[in-house]
Amino acid sequence: MPTVIPPSKVLVTGANGYIAIWVVRRLLEKGYSVRGTVRSDSKAEHLRQLFSEYEGKHEVVVVEDITKEGAFDEAVKGVDAIEHIASPLHLHADDPNEFIEPAVRGTLGVLQSALKTNVKRIVVTSSTAAVMEVLTSPRKFSEIDWNQQALKEVEEKGRDALLMDKYRASKILAEKAAWEFVNENKASIGWDLVVLNPPYVYGPVIHHVPSPEQINASMAEFYNTILKGVKDTSQLASLGDCWIDVRDLALAHVLAIEKEQAGGNRFIVSQGPYKWQDFVDAAHKAGVYPESAIPKGGLSSGYAASVTHLIDYDTSKAARVLGMDKYISKEECTKDCLEDFKKRGW
Repeated sequence: MPTVIPPSKVLVTGANGYIAIWVVRRLLEKGYSVRGTVRSDSKAEHLRQLFSEYEGKHEVVVVEDITKEGAFDEAVKGVDAIEHIASPLHLHADDPNEFIEPAVRGTLGVLQSALKTNVKRIVVTSSTAAVMEVLTSPRKFSEIDWNQQALKEVEEKGRDALLMDKYRASKILAEKAAWEFVNENKASIGWDLVVLNPPYVYGPVIHHVPSPEQINASMAEFYNTILKGVKDTSQLASLGDCWIDVRDLALAHVLAIEKEQAGGNRFIVSQGPYKWQDFVDAAHKAGVYPESAIPKGGLSSGYAASVTHLIDYDTSKAARVLGMDKYISKEECTKDCLEDFKKRGW
């Protein structure tokens, strides 16, 4: 498909969310026009204020329920690309279908609405949850991998499955549904699909968050670990995963509509593995907060450096096709987050 370039108009779903609002910013900075969707007009005000300098290039529309049939029919009109980031995620349901059905319907709804439009490319935010499996020995995953483990757990255990397996199953099935939709409609669609699979996302917050208690899930864990000391020394040294800075993920979203050869591909975008001790060390080096405000843990010379990372990802495809070969470091991410927290009085 032809590439999408400025000043093309891009639809960003869930534009007031943690990741999506950074995607809006990156697109506007590059000269795109952006139409963002939110679930109520009250959620639009912060966006309008934040991007007031882009008057005429930025608009916000209300899509109250992204799972309703035809929810995006009006929003997709006149756009050249779609960044689908909105997710009806919550982590407090027993029934796996309360995770799965909204995720699948929300994704398919966007694709369905785009069928008879002039859209050139759709980028869907999935997750490495759709790729990885929980292991007892180290392994590096790539885009050819699918998480069959979580699906099996949910199929066999239903409501008794682990909460994270229900979440992972929703990401897997939503992404699979997107690829199946494209395959089934390939004769009639004029656009192609790109899927981004990030791991945990950290980095500065620019969406509307009045207090730490209302911050999004990943940054809540970051905040509570670094400034509230909720993990002991052993947990800091042993707990972790892989991560990406939200600003790098936003950049990947922009590149995914611009690179012609990206069409029809999924991309793992990850800075690499971490243990929480790594971010604690970075917080001490940043010098933003007094030493006494940050847990010490074992510091970098201790146990954390010797712990094996069970999961990592091959990001060579994203480097080769998207040009994602450099990522923001733990040190830069941590310093910027702490400066943001301090500015907010947190």
